[in-house]
Amino acid sequence: MLRILGSESKLCDGLSRRDLLQIGGLGTLGLNVADWFGLREAQAAPTGQPSSFGKAKACILVFLTGSPPQHETFDPKPLAPVEIQGEMQAISSSVPGLSLCERIPQHSRIMDRVTVVRSMTHPFPLHGVGYVTSAMPVTSAELNSLPRDTRQRPYIGSVVDYLDEQKSGNAISRMPRNVGLPWLFGSRSGKYGTGSSKRLSGPYASFLGPGYDPIWTDFDGKGTRVVPKLNADTQTEKVYDPFGGVEPGGQFGLGDACQLPEGMTRKRLDVRRSLLEQFDRARTSLDAHQNVRVFNKHQRRAYSLLTTSEMRNAIDIQREPASVRARYGMTLFGQSLLAARRLVEAGSRFVSVYWDPFGLFGASCWDTHSNHFPRLKDYLLPVYDESFPNFILDLDERGLLDETAVLCISEHGRTPKIDSGPKGAARHHWSRAYSAVYAGGGFARGKVVGRTDSIAGDVEATPVSPKDVLATTFHLLGIDPHTTLPDHAGQPQPIAGDGQVRRELIG
Repeated sequence: MLRILGSESKLCDGLSRRDLLQIGGLGTLGLNVADWFGLREAQAAPTGQPSSFGKAKACILVFLTGSPPQHETFDPKPLAPVEIQGEMQAISSSVPGLSLCERIPQHSRIMDRVTVVRSMTHPFPLHGVGYVTSAMPVTSAELNSLPRDTRQRPYIGSVVDYLDEQKSGNAISRMPRNVGLPWLFGSRSGKYGTGSSKRLSGPYASFLGPGYDPIWTDFDGKGTRVVPKLNADTQTEKVYDPFGGVEPGGQFGLGDACQLPEGMTRKRLDVRRSLLEQFDRARTSLDAHQNVRVFNKHQRRAYSLLTTSEMRNAIDIQREPASVRARYGMTLFGQSLLAARRLVEAGSRFVSVYWDPFGLFGASCWDTHSNHFPRLKDYLLPVYDESFPNFILDLDERGLLDETAVLCISEHGRTPKIDSGPKGAARHHWSRAYSAVYAGGGFARGKVVGRTDSIAGDVEATPVSPKDVLATTFHLLGIDPHTTLPDHAGQPQPIAGDGQVRRELIG
């Protein structure tokens, strides 16, 4: 047991940041703050590595939760029967031979800057966010609802954070390395967007400890799009979905774990910091214990966020000109992409943007088990097509794209055949073949990888797995994808599973 200011705390992985901040106080910033450029130099490519190794200084992961259809995005099938093709037609793009769905016309302008993979594939058609963003070898419906289960594997951003910290001598950087937007994953998926007790596996640090979970922002702003009622009997109130539109005054802030406990002033915070500095000097021998190290990381990182302005300034989108904010789209998705760009500019290493369910899961994200075409036409595709292309163009115009890897991914794709049910046309889960987009940081420009059959149901050429994407991304970030980390039982676990660096994706 460790007692600080009269409060006991068991140092274990089960404690949240808020628990640690409230019962343990806030720790020291430390004397050896990592210098970003020194860290990058320390991670230079080992002898014999190709020139693409370490080309990306940062990564932005864009996750379309629920999973968009390949047919109505990057793999349309205009010659297929109507029950496959659906209601939308194909258009050409800036890359000869690359057609897109007609409802994402702005994407046609950026196809010469990105790589489209039409041959993503894996065997688990579930909402397995954790599976596609970690080395987790298998998943199931049960595991998807157990985010802290010992069978989970660390999120890609958590691995990057952990390995970068090890190379820096355990120093806490002034800007957090691993940031998530717009709020704690899955925390607004309750009935009216007010939260849910159910958590899905996803962006968590697993056996690395919660100290390496992403630092989540929060968003304070009013949505302007009314979520369609899936069940008129149980959903009697209007729910305003910010992903469909937000008022201009919306703001990002630090999540709950980085707020001062009730009654804690900055002066008291500084006194507590002084006390903890003394404790730190007296307990050097305890730092070999992993849980104590995680505890210290919580304290030191929280203090850094509370006493420096870099993070707050980076997520302050009100500092951007109105024209730039409008270019990204006045939606939570667009403004989150804008905040992600600002975070990378400020020095964050890995930033995640989740188009997260708001309110009832099936009404506000890409899980189109009902009303497939109206939702795509009126909401999902217009928002996505306004924001993501302008995000890529802005990165490129600012000289950031070549050094920032961008992943736009999802859990899986959707069924080739349209299901015409009582709640409107639907496409259901399908992981045998789907599409994803990659850009910047060493990914190729203007390239199409892979090919599916005539109905976009199976991969015919160049299959690419989510683990291959992990390995390739680690490689571009200057991390050996064959690195192993010890799990709860001390067994070495490869950070990219069985994934391989795919040269087809690299420019």
